[in-house]
Amino acid sequence: MQKKKANSQSNEKIKVDVSGENSAVEKDRCYTYMVRCSDGSLYTGWTVDLEMRVAAHNSGKGAKYTKSRRPVTLAYYEVFENRQDAMRREYAIKQLPKKEKERLAAYHHLSSMAT
Repeated sequence: MQKKKANSQSNEKIKVDVSGENSAVEKDRCYTYMVRCSDGSLYTGWTVDLEMRVAAHNSGKGAKYTKSRRPVTLAYYEVFENRQDAMRREYAIKQLPKKEKERLAAYHHLSSMAT
């Protein structure tokens, strides 16, 4: 009996244009993010779909930590081209003292207000 090999095509997802026009191919992007929980704490993670991940946290299907601290709001994020870099950054942020995490969140808030 032969085993089938897993399909190892490139990590690309197809973005479907709901208007029926041409669909575009977009490379996957990965995100490292921090959400602010209802108790004021920050949770750090990584994902390939930022909107869906924040929604998952708010529905109670995200992380165990955020489940009892809903609702959460996006406080900070960075974009990466691959998951390894996103995971490395997640780890680095988790090693920071709370003051530094708060600075990142505050800077992100101020820079998003400027645009």
